Amino acid sequence: MTAPNPTADFRSARDFLLRQREDYAAARAGFSWPRPERFNWALDWFDAIAADNDRTALHIAEEDGRETKLTFTRMSERSNRVANWLRAQGVRAGDRIVVMLGNQAELWETALAAMKLRAVVIPATPLLGPIDLADRIGRGRARHVLVRAADEAKFADVPGDYTRISVGGGGGGGWLAYEDAYEASAVFVPDGPTAADDTLMLYFTSGTTARPKLVEHTHVSYPVGHLATMYWIGLRPGDVHLNISSPGWAKHAWSNLFAPWNAEATVFLHNYTRFDAGALLAAMDRAGVTTFCAPPTVWRMLVQSDLSTLAHPPREAVAAGEPLNPEVIEAVRRAWNLTVRDGFGQTETAVQIANPPGQPVKLGSMGRPTPGYDVVLLDPVSGAPADEGEICLDLTERPVGLMTGYEGDAERTAEAMAGGYYRTGDIGARDAEGYLTYIGRADDVFKASDYKISPFELESALLEHEAVAEAAVVPAPDPLRLAVPKAYVVLAAGWEPGPAAAKAIFAHSRAVLAPYQRVRRLEFADLPKTVSGKIRRVQLREATAAGSAGSADEYREEDHT
Repeated sequence: MTAPNPTADFRSARDFLLRQREDYAAARAGFSWPRPERFNWALDWFDAIAADNDRTALHIAEEDGRETKLTFTRMSERSNRVANWLRAQGVRAGDRIVVMLGNQAELWETALAAMKLRAVVIPATPLLGPIDLADRIGRGRARHVLVRAADEAKFADVPGDYTRISVGGGGGGGWLAYEDAYEASAVFVPDGPTAADDTLMLYFTSGTTARPKLVEHTHVSYPVGHLATMYWIGLRPGDVHLNISSPGWAKHAWSNLFAPWNAEATVFLHNYTRFDAGALLAAMDRAGVTTFCAPPTVWRMLVQSDLSTLAHPPREAVAAGEPLNPEVIEAVRRAWNLTVRDGFGQTETAVQIANPPGQPVKLGSMGRPTPGYDVVLLDPVSGAPADEGEICLDLTERPVGLMTGYEGDAERTAEAMAGGYYRTGDIGARDAEGYLTYIGRADDVFKASDYKISPFELESALLEHEAVAEAAVVPAPDPLRLAVPKAYVVLAAGWEPGPAAAKAIFAHSRAVLAPYQRVRRLEFADLPKTVSGKIRRVQLREATAAGSAGSADEYREEDHT
């Protein structure tokens, strides 16, 4: 009997998706998840592809012109040294490490090293303060923290008995110097096998509506699950992939770690302190970026710049995080002659629904279920399958790329997995060809004059106007209609808040929206966002409901017709 070979099984599944990258029907019909009993992506996959491999695995370009380039072989060796050093500092299998680093080589080294040790990584963005860090260390039961020297002071008042490791701090004050790791042995010997269901990562969600949930992923759910993400992006071996995402959030692991290295592509990062579209486009040209992923916020800023300055547009461009508005897709298509392809997923999963390469893209649609995912829409009232309803995953054959559950919260996990489905909390609609369109979070959809209103649909319509850079729509109390749509708008360059801008936007709303959808209230304001960049509509809803009489800065359609 042939012994199981998790590396060969993983490669076989990956190569199948690479071959079918533009044949959606064949990919859906023929793909099956590898389900190994034991698997360690860092040892069984990354080290395997890194052997004698002098191609660039990681390329980081700084604003000042400095660059870091590490080959696959070098990255494997450095992660071995870090793993051996961390073991010497007391890091053991199952230990939890809060990792709070920027886009720097040490982040990727630590990710690989922790996997090799079977330690559990709790990713954290450097934007967090002491209160959030205390929550992560406490609820996450972290035994170690690994942070930039600039963030050491944040832990002065964070209680707990945990190892403190600093990158760039030189040691001292109770902090160990990460740089000492490079003196450790380059030969790593694991201290035991890795079970597929061993915990790999614990992600605190961005908390748009409540206290962040703690999402648990295993040694297969993210590494293997992101084969679907690789397929959606259209990655190929040898590609140079740029994903704009902040460390600490799930999308960073999606497209800056697992998906590109599953494909044996180069991870490219352009480090900037303040977003500059021109500088980003110039960096993309210099690095030869072939595949590009960015959140809608970045795409909306990019289309306000001169996209034609990019001499060599990427072959593939995708967007994720929130739905991408159709007018942005059209602007990129005109400039680069390619279509930005939307995708839908969550911290709890890999990409579930997407527009893969080579398939017709319907503007406004996030595509069709990715290989390995059986997506069902359930009516929120009856719970029966419907053409419009909550986006759910059928668990009859549980997809590999789904979380174990919410760590430490059995009740919330049971609720999310009730009735044989994983319930996303998002509402979508399916057309006759199986394409799914995002309507909104269940909490964001509201009724006006007994009509169901999708904030995303109205926001997309507003963004078609040249004055609107960003918009968020929420219900405003109304004595006749119960609620009417109110838009909070960030104006594009060259426009000033005032009656003239309000009149122009109201006129546009009347021209492109049905009467029941029309924006009836308008306010110019910055949009509250989570640290991961998602609009906090819940905050706007609460503020609007509390000020039911209307803000002094509010404009009303009836006054500007």
